[in-house]
Amino acid sequence: MTGIRLHAPDPGWSIDADVVVVGSGVAGLTAALRCTSAGLRTVVVTKARLDDGSTRWAQGGIAAALGEGDTPEQHLDDTLVAGAGLCDEQAVRALVTEGPGAVRRLIATGAAFDRTDGGEIALTREGGHHRRRIAHAGGDATGAEISRALVEAIRDQGVRFIEHALVLDLLKDAEGRTAGVTLHVMGEGQHDGVGAVHAPAVVLATGGMGQVFSATTNPAVSTGDGVALALRAGAEVSDLEFVQFHPTVLFLGAGSEGQQPLVSEAVRGEGAHLVDADGVRFMLGQHELAELAPRDIVAKAITRRMQEQGTAHMYLDARHFGAEMWEHRFPTILAACRAHGIDPVTEPVPVAPAAHYASGGVRTDLRGRTTVPGLYACGEVACTGVHGANRLASNSLLEGLVFAERIADDITANGPHREGLPLPTAAPGSVQALLPPEERREIQRIMTAGAGVLRSAASLADAADALEGLQRHAELDAGRDGRKAAEPGVDSWETANLLVVARVLVASAQAREETRGCHWREDRPDRDDANWRRHLVVRLTPDRRLVVHRTTGADFPPVTPDAPREPQP
Repeated sequence: MTGIRLHAPDPGWSIDADVVVVGSGVAGLTAALRCTSAGLRTVVVTKARLDDGSTRWAQGGIAAALGEGDTPEQHLDDTLVAGAGLCDEQAVRALVTEGPGAVRRLIATGAAFDRTDGGEIALTREGGHHRRRIAHAGGDATGAEISRALVEAIRDQGVRFIEHALVLDLLKDAEGRTAGVTLHVMGEGQHDGVGAVHAPAVVLATGGMGQVFSATTNPAVSTGDGVALALRAGAEVSDLEFVQFHPTVLFLGAGSEGQQPLVSEAVRGEGAHLVDADGVRFMLGQHELAELAPRDIVAKAITRRMQEQGTAHMYLDARHFGAEMWEHRFPTILAACRAHGIDPVTEPVPVAPAAHYASGGVRTDLRGRTTVPGLYACGEVACTGVHGANRLASNSLLEGLVFAERIADDITANGPHREGLPLPTAAPGSVQALLPPEERREIQRIMTAGAGVLRSAASLADAADALEGLQRHAELDAGRDGRKAAEPGVDSWETANLLVVARVLVASAQAREETRGCHWREDRPDRDDANWRRHLVVRLTPDRRLVVHRTTGADFPPVTPDAPREPQP
């Protein structure tokens, strides 16, 4: 237990529940629906609206062995290859064997996937997959359809939810068990200002942290809040150095910042080619799957070509699709391109890598349990071990489904534990200093320059020094150096969370002295299985130091002494 909390007013209101789910993407809403169906009083807390998370931006689809001739074993093999030796095989096996059933339950909930003329689920391929196993909806609007179906089900079942609420910190009872969360509700509504939801089980499903970089596919709400909360609560995080940069993000100019339009991997899955300004297909000979190689390989190849030619982007050429295919298969991408003055029907699309997905996060076991009793995590905020060093395309929605169901089943099986009460407000000495909101762009600049697609000991050292400088400035008394003290509020809390996750990411990237998956060290270009086929686990000490240690092998240790790993089936 760190005793650290964000600087915020004391809660002015509270409600009671059996389970509080933080986040409203596929992971959070699936967990909430399943807990509610089991008779548990469930409250969903979400930072914006129910349908405003990362799930609705997912274009490509959801991967599962649903097609004729495909098997979970083949899906497992492709996932392990993409994960570059760091996947937890038991976690992957749970994902691929339970995945088809989870997708069918999602369909039963109301999600409508695209179908073939014969009525079967239409399947496509994406990078790293040797089979067509990506189910999609609305052509390239899979996430939006899944979000629609789950939000509708949440409303139909009468699940209680609180929108426009930023969760601040975890509450614990006298024995250190989870006892709920504090949160700040923005604007007018049933609740306003800082309050608390008291519950013996908390499920973090807060999504990613892409906003730690200048350019990302993530929405503005993805500021690493769940990882930062977990660290302050004493939980362990792992594998944060493995940030996947999506290879094909619509290039809007060298100075573009914030959320950038994604050009789904499914476009390459349907036959689009990556070319340079001269029209040369540079992925040929780079990998047996060419443009459909795993994302880290494609992102590196694009970056190398950009460096060689001194350009800021490459091109994705799908002119051979024709207008009809673009309009029916990829209407969302077509509209985004045309909105920015590019017509993919008649011209190649400029693309470049941008921060996309965090393969690491809050460390969990196969039931979603973290190292803090009563605290669970699923979806992008979690590190289940499924993704290893690099996520296989379209495994993220499936991971959210499968592990959310596992979490709900664990909470239901164990029953709510209501012993003890939330601890009183922490002492002032345990308050995390806030940063002025304008430092958010400085964090993003530091991270993009020092810990982006290409990293080195020198760039990471510069980033670490700059981030520590921001930390020191935040802790100084404003009167001592003339700086205006940051006031508690959503912008300053988000900026503080971004600084926490940035520090962990850089510390992990510095410690991992090799190139593996989506972690690319220019000064350590080789993969080193003898020394580095293992995980980095990070925790935050009460004095705000980061402690980084290596596991003894590729398997994670149990999250608690009384939580042994599940045996192989």
